[in-house]
Amino acid sequence: MKKRIMLVDDNKAMVDMLKEYFSDNKQIEVTDTAYDGEEAWEKIEQNYKDIDAVLLDLIMPRKDGLYVLEKIKENKLPINIIVVTSYNEQETIRNISEYGVKYFVLKPFDLKELEKRVLDVTSNKNKENRILNLHENNIQISITKILHELGIPSHIKGYQYIRDAINLVYDNPSLIGGITKELYPEIGIRYDTSVTRVERAIRHAIEVSWNRGDWDLMEEIFGHSVDIDKAKPTNSEFIVTIADKLRMEMLKVH
Repeated sequence: MKKRIMLVDDNKAMVDMLKEYFSDNKQIEVTDTAYDGEEAWEKIEQNYKDIDAVLLDLIMPRKDGLYVLEKIKENKLPINIIVVTSYNEQETIRNISEYGVKYFVLKPFDLKELEKRVLDVTSNKNKENRILNLHENNIQISITKILHELGIPSHIKGYQYIRDAINLVYDNPSLIGGITKELYPEIGIRYDTSVTRVERAIRHAIEVSWNRGDWDLMEEIFGHSVDIDKAKPTNSEFIVTIADKLRMEMLKVH
């Protein structure tokens, strides 16, 4: 039986794109949509037993995503919620975690990764796995935040490649010795592109960052590994340094 999802987003183009993506999916089907929080809550209240997961935007007209989360919590409805939004203010992220949200996915996102999240939250997993998922989600948010602060625009290809590369190195430090032979090919497979294009797109993203990013933050992150007054970090230095920084921060948290 297919997993039934509801899409809640005021961006009709986004909703249409997701409906098209899942239209021939063998495991997931879109059974309902809503374009504001008020409409979403009315449909959820009536049909929650027929919904396996809700993909919920935060910023919407009439009533926002937080209103929907509050109503679900107030009525104690057992619904899997994945927040999908471009709004990444850290205090808000912490606040919505109190509403039992399973994942927080930042736009722009990879459709295959979103599909994995849907299958993840709708499968019968134990509590330990949910804790691991939350940890992974926090890493994704931290990577996205630091790339935005470094001035890398999310619409360029290199942004997606760097984000995945940092996450892969964070999870598997042994990749540090195989950036060209292992890491680039893995990203190439994910995005159906060549190793050369992956490398060039990452290089371009770093160059953009160097021209528009926060210099104080760059000095803080890369000052010990490269002479930022003379040269930009290499692709490998950029990826590995950020992965190491995030690893150290997570160790402090835990």
